[in-house]
Amino acid sequence: MNFIKRAYWSVTVRKGKSIILLVVLAVISVFVLTGLTIQTAAEESSILARQELGGDVTLTVDRQSLVENGVTERRKQAMFQTIPIDIEDAESLIDSEHVEGFNFYSATSAMTNDFTAIGAEEREESTIEDGQDQGSIMPGRMGNGSNADLDVQGVLYSDAATSFINGQSEIVEGEHLTADDAGKKVTMVEGNLASENGWSIGDEISVTSEETEESVTLEIKGIYSTSEEVPPQAERILSMNPYNSIYVPIEVANQLKGEEGIIDQAIYYINDPLNIDAFIEEAKSESTIDFDTFILNANDQLYQQMMGPIENVSSFSNKIVLLVTIAGSIILGLIVMMTIRERKYEMGVLLAIGEKRIKLVGQFIVEILIVAVLAMGLSLITGNYVADAVGNQLLEQELTATEESDEPQSFAKRRGMMGGMEAGGNIQNQDVQTIEEISIGVTAANIILMVGIGLLCIIVSTLVPVLSILRMNPKTILTNQD
Repeated sequence: MNFIKRAYWSVTVRKGKSIILLVVLAVISVFVLTGLTIQTAAEESSILARQELGGDVTLTVDRQSLVENGVTERRKQAMFQTIPIDIEDAESLIDSEHVEGFNFYSATSAMTNDFTAIGAEEREESTIEDGQDQGSIMPGRMGNGSNADLDVQGVLYSDAATSFINGQSEIVEGEHLTADDAGKKVTMVEGNLASENGWSIGDEISVTSEETEESVTLEIKGIYSTSEEVPPQAERILSMNPYNSIYVPIEVANQLKGEEGIIDQAIYYINDPLNIDAFIEEAKSESTIDFDTFILNANDQLYQQMMGPIENVSSFSNKIVLLVTIAGSIILGLIVMMTIRERKYEMGVLLAIGEKRIKLVGQFIVEILIVAVLAMGLSLITGNYVADAVGNQLLEQELTATEESDEPQSFAKRRGMMGGMEAGGNIQNQDVQTIEEISIGVTAANIILMVGIGLLCIIVSTLVPVLSILRMNPKTILTNQD
């Protein structure tokens, strides 16, 4: 009878010990499979999170550096004025392999010509009552003059401005501004401002630059609505009223500034948050940008926020696999050691009649493998249920960490140029489009890894106690038999 047959008969005859071994191996297999499933879920969620969120880098003035290290004149400018960015410098970064989209921003303020800004009549009445004239009113939000009526946002894509990203604003009529509108005299206005002045799509409005007093006529391309709260200061500073915010192409904003070929800020959308550092290093080494004056600020907080719970779950799964492997090997080793102590006489007899030591080792390993096959089969049956539970838990953690938001149509060089955010603003507070479905389950790779870890536990737990006995000769084993 060969050692495989002996192993089979040993398992079937010793039913009690085989059942105990089956339970132990099944528990080990289920825990290992659970840990591996969690790892798979975490990796998949990480990839989806990176695809959903991406990351962006903002090119802007390094005010802190200028204040701390700049010359006196530069320090004053950094504290009280916007230092413009040469648009050619900003464009030098858009060809990076890490950039999938970008947007440039130029913000200013303007005066109304042939229409009334929201709150203008109330401000005039308040001014008359207070005995003040127009010249004493505080400066507008984005401009340098004292009578700013409008907040003017120069953008490439209006649908990706901060208020549209976070859901506070939405287009209600007409179309958003896009890169195709570059150089055109078009605008997008708020619904309340349009209603106040009886505007519709295609109408023309006239605004005046505070800087040059030049008038610009704009055609209304789109009308949007906003739910932003009106701050108390808007009673006197009309440009702070969100209803008085208009969107125009960058060239129009620069014309109102009396400038050309400059922007206030640039946003670069990185194809993977993991590539942000590489993009910044590439920009510093290859671009013509003066990084003593400007800085690239990484904005991957949303990605990090979403990845926090996922990374915690992944770390937990790694610990599960490690602890179960170690504990399982120890428990199996103890069970095998107890079994071998009871079967020392059997081993001595087999060695005495000429059975090879390697075959005795093989017999014990095969005995455990027979039970292990059944245990792993049971773990596969329950594995799908475990995978579903783990997947739902992982998804629930992600949903509690993020909130839903809609991606603007302009996002991605893979689907067209990207929009971004209003100059001077940020998108750190935007809601996140949550991952609504993750395909989680036991994969072939999980099964292979589980089998590999199981074999490792079996071999380690079997070889150590068996070899400790087999190193003795048959005579010693038989004479020491209790």
